[in-house]
Amino acid sequence: MTKKLFLLAIAAFVAAQYVAARPRLIVQIVVGSMRGEDLDRYAANFRDDGFLRLTQGGTVYTDCRYDFQQTTSPVTLATLASGAMPSTHGVIGPMWVDYTSNEIVNLTDGRQGPGAYQLIAPTLGETMRQYAPGSQTVTIAAEADSAVGLAGHGGVVYWLDPERCGWTTSPYYAAELPEWLAASNRQDYNLSYITDEWRVLADRNRYINSRHFDITLYERNKKEEAEHKEYIQYANDYERLLYTPAGNTAVLGLAKQAIAQYRLGSDETPDLLNICLDTPRRISEAYGPESIEVEDMYYRLDRDLADFLTFVFAVVEKQEVMVVLTSDHGTSSSYDLCEVPTDRFNARQFEVIVNGFLNVRYGVGNWVVAYNDLCLWLNHNLIYERGLNLAEVQNEVAIFAMQFGGVSHALAASAMRSSYFGSGYARRMQNSFYPRRSGDVILNLMPGWIEETDRCRSASGSMYGYDTEVPLVFYGKEAGAMRVNRAVDMTAVAPTLARLAGVREPAASEGTPLEEIVDM
Repeated sequence: MTKKLFLLAIAAFVAAQYVAARPRLIVQIVVGSMRGEDLDRYAANFRDDGFLRLTQGGTVYTDCRYDFQQTTSPVTLATLASGAMPSTHGVIGPMWVDYTSNEIVNLTDGRQGPGAYQLIAPTLGETMRQYAPGSQTVTIAAEADSAVGLAGHGGVVYWLDPERCGWTTSPYYAAELPEWLAASNRQDYNLSYITDEWRVLADRNRYINSRHFDITLYERNKKEEAEHKEYIQYANDYERLLYTPAGNTAVLGLAKQAIAQYRLGSDETPDLLNICLDTPRRISEAYGPESIEVEDMYYRLDRDLADFLTFVFAVVEKQEVMVVLTSDHGTSSSYDLCEVPTDRFNARQFEVIVNGFLNVRYGVGNWVVAYNDLCLWLNHNLIYERGLNLAEVQNEVAIFAMQFGGVSHALAASAMRSSYFGSGYARRMQNSFYPRRSGDVILNLMPGWIEETDRCRSASGSMYGYDTEVPLVFYGKEAGAMRVNRAVDMTAVAPTLARLAGVREPAASEGTPLEEIVDM
């Protein structure tokens, strides 16, 4: 054999070994509002084949964080999908203002229904389909924004229909539902998960939390039943799914069907299944992380997860699957249970008062266009018409905002455009800032403070540890049983999974692949 043929043979052997090392199926499970501590906090009541199967048999990263301030679901899901900071991927929330027209732009709204019209950075799913021809990518979530944010442009994407509580997609992704899913909707299959009353799953003495609202801890007598009123008034069956553990069961149930129907992991080309569980976020917001409702939801999710994992490894051999478990963000303590006195920030009142301040300062006008998720957008057209300096107006509003209760920091957009903040709170705020979309003034609330919203005792969206710290577990092919205690930025997830799939990292990715997973 000549030297050239020998080298070609070696290269072919290495390539074959590399292909063999790739998982056939990557399953990414995102649990809404799961704090970094929750897997350990409730471990004593988990079963061996659910969460514990992953944490005891996989690689657990114990210090994982989103290194930016705007830790809300659309933003963090875009980071998980792209491996980029918000300052790069451009998703700064569910909506923003177009500065030229003063029109509201919604992240997923478009002529063809929900879709990735405004997503800038390519996602992992897009990258896999581009560089691994034949790769299938499926994304399932309860909410459209979550499904679109994780999926990006293209692929198979499903979410719950708020009107009928069945599964749906949009013409942006597919002209119609496949018959197997349409048949499930006709049978109202999701409604079978809904129960009349939410009762505790385990013995009440085993629960760590004590506060409860809607959950039944004991058998009520007739008088108690007559007096009982639900804390949450459900508008329809869709809300009964989203605000009870049934929502998790429905999402994981469809995920099993998708694996079977699309034959995910059935060949050597790697496939991707994204699962976003929005129900834990809804329950955490409504009842607070200290509630028995949240704790019981985790125990029921543990059982659903065990059932799902058993199915996955029955269909695709364990050594051919990589399961990743993480969260979009954590959540604050309930605003009325914080050790340090806190309150809720009234965003609508803030808008009105700021507009009044600018009326006095510069004359009557509609100075404030919108406010959302700690971002305030000003009327640029009016500012220019009055011959004012935009940066000066932004700075004045930022200084004025510091007088409001609960506001810890306020930065003007001009400051974030013209300065580089290498550390501290300003760096995290700058990491969330995208010049074409972010507000003129960005706020950061004091620890424990949240915005005043209906059905909201707890929320995310801050730079504090309770929001930024999340669990991260890799289980299956190439992931050994170990705990890794070093700091990990969540931009690392997408490039790590891309490396495992044998494709290039998503184009805008800023993270470094995790060496414990890709270099084993």
